[in-house]
Amino acid sequence: MQAMATSRYAAIVGTTALALTTACFAPSVAAAATDDEAAIRALEDRFAAAFNAADVDAIMKVYVPDESLVVFDVVPPRQYVGANAYRKDWVDFFAFFKDPPKFDITDISVTADRNVGFGHSIQRVRGTDAKGQPVDLTVRVTDGYRKIGSNWLIAHEHVSVPVDLETGKPDLSSKP
Repeated sequence: MQAMATSRYAAIVGTTALALTTACFAPSVAAAATDDEAAIRALEDRFAAAFNAADVDAIMKVYVPDESLVVFDVVPPRQYVGANAYRKDWVDFFAFFKDPPKFDITDISVTADRNVGFGHSIQRVRGTDAKGQPVDLTVRVTDGYRKIGSNWLIAHEHVSVPVDLETGKPDLSSKP
């Protein structure tokens, strides 16, 4: 009988300890996730500001700075591997425009957990190409983030546009 009472007591104490531990630490885990998500959103804001300034150096500061970076862009080649390869893509991109294009991010969603995260957004570029033709391009972007030290950086990026399967043509305005 005493063994049963001791067992019940141990179960109650164990359950209470688990509940207290969860109550004490769950808010800090949630706060950390919220802080990480805010840090990633700030990273995306820095990216947008750098893009609007046509500042390739500042743009590259949001990406991992080594050969682990992988980007699937909407333009060929199929992929860019490494920060140096992707930097050249940005230099070529801005050379395509007469003046720095305008850029904005909408519909951003971010999820982060400790050292990795992901997000997706809709990104729009407007400007005039070097030949004087207007450009208005909307793309879908999915980013994979990695926390290095205390900094979040983009480690993988996938840029795409919907394609009309009947015509094979891309939907460059990408309306929902």
